[in-house]
Amino acid sequence: TFSESDLAQLRGQKIGFIFQSFNLISNLTAKENVMLPMTFQNIPLEDREIKAEELLTLVDLGNRMDHYPNELSGGQKQRVAIARSLANDPEVILADEPTGNLDTKTGDIVMHFLDKLHKQGKTIIMITHEPELAEHHAEVVYWLRDGKLERIIKKKFGKKHVDGELKKLVPGWK
Repeated sequence: TFSESDLAQLRGQKIGFIFQSFNLISNLTAKENVMLPMTFQNIPLEDREIKAEELLTLVDLGNRMDHYPNELSGGQKQRVAIARSLANDPEVILADEPTGNLDTKTGDIVMHFLDKLHKQGKTIIMITHEPELAEHHAEVVYWLRDGKLERIIKKKFGKKHVDGELKKLVPGWK
């Protein structure tokens, strides 16, 4: 059994979080929002600043580091949230509806970043109500209905298998 302190340490060091509603702190700049998780891990200020700048550049926001959340678009806010989720170099990223508040084009950009992170060895656990995201981006889909695991679809059988399984589960699936 983990103590509260152990759980906090695990969350802070091994897990990055991306929220549908971004959860950025409004009176902190993009850079300061990315630096925040590193503060809780006692990383020196200079190292936090360097890492935040690197991460914001990685998500194409190097020119928006000093902007506050109310000065950023929805897609930019989500990319700040992605950068923040990477601040402590987690092994696992939990993404709760990462495209839910975004238009299609911006959602595609966010998914591109998540795919790129996965190819770099990060485990991405994404919660979504969009079967298309599961079809195109997931290796394994855990289909839940009314809080119960209904089916597991493994992509190792290829896109056609996932698509065929989704047709069975989603009324009107193309």
